[in-house]
Amino acid sequence: MKYLFLHPNFPAQYRHIVTTLGANSNNKVVFGTKNERPEWKIPGVYKALFKPSREPRPETHHYVRPLESAVIYGQAVFRMAEQLKAQGFVPDVICGHSGWGPTLFVKEAFPDTPLLCYFEWFYHYRGSDADFDPAEPLTVDDMARIRVKNSPILIDLYSCDWGLSPTYWQRSQFPQEFQNKLSVLHDGVDTDYFKPNPGAKLVLPNLDLSGVEELVTYVSRGMEPYRGFPEFIEAIAYVQERRPNCHVVIVGSERVCYGKSLPNGKSYKQEMLEKIPLDLSRVHFVGSLPYGLYLKVIQASDIHVYLTRPFVLSWSMIESLSTGCLVLGSDTPPVREVITDGENGLLVDFFSPKQIADRIDEVLEHPTRMAEIRVRSRQTVLERYRLSDLLQKHLELIDQVANRNLPPTIGMETKLSLTSSKF
Repeated sequence: MKYLFLHPNFPAQYRHIVTTLGANSNNKVVFGTKNERPEWKIPGVYKALFKPSREPRPETHHYVRPLESAVIYGQAVFRMAEQLKAQGFVPDVICGHSGWGPTLFVKEAFPDTPLLCYFEWFYHYRGSDADFDPAEPLTVDDMARIRVKNSPILIDLYSCDWGLSPTYWQRSQFPQEFQNKLSVLHDGVDTDYFKPNPGAKLVLPNLDLSGVEELVTYVSRGMEPYRGFPEFIEAIAYVQERRPNCHVVIVGSERVCYGKSLPNGKSYKQEMLEKIPLDLSRVHFVGSLPYGLYLKVIQASDIHVYLTRPFVLSWSMIESLSTGCLVLGSDTPPVREVITDGENGLLVDFFSPKQIADRIDEVLEHPTRMAEIRVRSRQTVLERYRLSDLLQKHLELIDQVANRNLPPTIGMETKLSLTSSKF
């Protein structure tokens, strides 16, 4: 079969899928991307580059600027598709990530080819991430901007043949009239790689914590309120008062990936360290890490803290569970879909640094009490998020869409209950 994948980055969510498809010499796999790094290659996968012609105009209304950017991306992909067509390549199925715009006009290039879109998030100004923090009230301007931000996603929802979302919570954010067009299918976690290493001690190239008996970890792409970074830093201050031998390792970049930056130009790391006095000899900011070192961090962790607003669920939380790490997660809908408090992890009030610290203290004070929770955390991943199982389902879904077997049989199970008195 002939496959066309579309994503601004390479290989993004499609890494395992295209690796498997590319290994079959009977397949022709093309990946349309604007990532020009020549060293990023996958055997059997041809990388086709698209280049947006320009950035959105500064004078474009700020509500519309994301849509203008998406249209420019869509035009670039259309031009790339026309070149592929001139070379004799017409895909049997197209898989693309919705939101940035690459999928907008690909049906104009290949009108007879089914399109399967990956739908990660639908924006709301009420009831999810945007209005979660009462200290950050939204203006009418915010509400209008958020509503218009869905424009390219709505176009894709209408024009695609089928779609998928990685979690039930994320699918629930999309308009009800389109949800019966979306399978729920997580990307999956390599449980053979992310596995327990009993008794592991943390040694990184520039950090030796092999003598540390109490290790708390935190992982995020950036250091930002969306992932509870300020609340975590406040919680660590409480922990340090009680536990003089506890060390903390923070993995992530000093940047904002989701949400707003501070108006004063400071990073949230700067802001919080100026506000909250910490013993920095016991708090280790290690930056972003390659997978091998990141794995060592979560394998050696005594308790891993994962906080998030009601937003896209991070892979890192499920990867941590897969290692048998005890995860302390925020009691928010995306986390509750995976973790049940006291069964396969612990839940805590996102906005309560004191409660976060109390639960960290509880775990460190009784290191063997929660052994069964650690076992069940990995079991959850083995049963529901194992890559080898879900990869096969992704391949089956793509095949069903390619053959127009719609609706497909993959990922249309009963929706989980995500309600809670706390949200």
